[in-house]
Amino acid sequence: MLRILSLPIRVLWAKVKKRFGKLEKAKLEVFLAFGNENELYIKGRVVEAYKQSIPSPKKTSLQNILAAMRRYAGSSIPEVEVMMEVGSIRKTLTTNEEGIFDAHLLVENENVKTAYFKILPDEGILPEKEEVSASLSCYPSQTESGIISDIDDTILISHATKIGKKFWLSVSKNSYTRRPFPGVSEFYKFLNMGGKVPVFYVSSSDWNLFDLIYDFLVFRNIPNGPLLLKDLHVNLKNIWKSGGGDHSHKMEKIDLLMGLYPKMTFILVGDSGQHDPELYAQVIEKHPGRVKAVYIRRIGKLSPEREQILGKYEPEIDVAWVKDTKEALEHARENMPLSK
Repeated sequence: MLRILSLPIRVLWAKVKKRFGKLEKAKLEVFLAFGNENELYIKGRVVEAYKQSIPSPKKTSLQNILAAMRRYAGSSIPEVEVMMEVGSIRKTLTTNEEGIFDAHLLVENENVKTAYFKILPDEGILPEKEEVSASLSCYPSQTESGIISDIDDTILISHATKIGKKFWLSVSKNSYTRRPFPGVSEFYKFLNMGGKVPVFYVSSSDWNLFDLIYDFLVFRNIPNGPLLLKDLHVNLKNIWKSGGGDHSHKMEKIDLLMGLYPKMTFILVGDSGQHDPELYAQVIEKHPGRVKAVYIRRIGKLSPEREQILGKYEPEIDVAWVKDTKEALEHARENMPLSK
């Protein structure tokens, strides 16, 4: 809430500090670098460098709260020019009010594995590193199978429907002490088939939580994949909506994936705590023939009407309502949705 409300002041203050050469070193972070053989999507940000403690199971709640404050208090640097180099493509990007830069690139006949970024020289800007690199997650457009998964209360225990519990977990835990649901690693490894089937994580958490989610996946041995998170649009409606809201951005991200990989049929994984059943029903209607199976973890009691939202698509689509991830794994082993 403070980050949203204070944005105009922070932008003005960053410009003043830049003008008088008082900015801390500028840190460039790359969030997203993925696509197919013809298109790439890039997203990152530039902020004043901040010292973030390394997450550890031994950290206390107070230490984690201070780390969360540093994560959200990091000062974005607007109007910074970033030179991006991907193969033969060189392009200058400019950060927005939140320090975010992004790009949609069209590439041809370039087997490029890495993108490189540099903050261009400017008065008042001192880069923390001369160059930052990011590996590209590129999957051929003809890839046949993929997985789209929610994060909060699907992989990561978040209590997204209970604001108090969600807030406490968000600030008092770190990527090592946040807990996954039992069996998550085994389930996603099974679906991922040793890296042959890409996993795309689509979440309503905002980009400030990128490092926490990324480190969580690595620490918990859950298959990695592009994280498609939510941009922090500046209005009061979004104050409590990190991990919530109407999830319209999730449909936009899923539409993007459907377009990038036109031959892919997907397994959709989510929970009933918020709007995943309704969202996935929209995906099935909007992209007929592109969904192979749906897994929904039950949270609380469901009305028959709500459960029927997805039930009407059976048996053409394998819909599994499960009480936990272990049950989902058992169902996947018996039905092998990716081999159908």
